[in-house]
Amino acid sequence: MAGDNREYVFMECTETGVRYYRTQKRVKGQNIKKLELKKYSSKLKKHTVHKEKKK
Repeated sequence: MAGDNREYVFMECTETGVRYYRTQKRVKGQNIKKLELKKYSSKLKKHTVHKEKKK
């Protein structure tokens, strides 16, 4: 959409601390919650929780 403020954030595995994924996040206002998704960790060979980290 035109006018959306988006920024790139990296998804870091909570178990290994490795950043595998990069995604876009819509930024609108101050009270934005950090993303928390289940993604595949190739190091552990299973799905784990990944949290948002900035560059």
